[in-house]
Amino acid sequence: MRTIPNRPGHSFRDVLELPNVDIHGGWLIFKLPPAELGVHPSGDGAPGGHHELFLLCDDIDRTVAELTAKGAAFTGPINTERFGRLCRLRIPGGGEIGLYQPSHATAYGIEG
Repeated sequence: MRTIPNRPGHSFRDVLELPNVDIHGGWLIFKLPPAELGVHPSGDGAPGGHHELFLLCDDIDRTVAELTAKGAAFTGPINTERFGRLCRLRIPGGGEIGLYQPSHATAYGIEG
């Protein structure tokens, strides 16, 4: 599995190709596509919880193939869940973000 060099913003700027500005020395600010915020119950009365960031896409197979061809590394295969198909993209610094093709209604097209 190839990894992207650990330079500030490298994977987002060069692989995801999000429009951006460099405010100084590689500190990048990115314009994001339409976004949603999902707030879910923690379930079973479990204390605490965690937060995750997912990028949405219309065709996860095509998107994974395109990103892989550009050098992106994924931490596992695409999985099908009750709410959609998802996988995880490795980012510089050792973390990861999710890539997600929802099978449910989305909110980003709502006017208002």
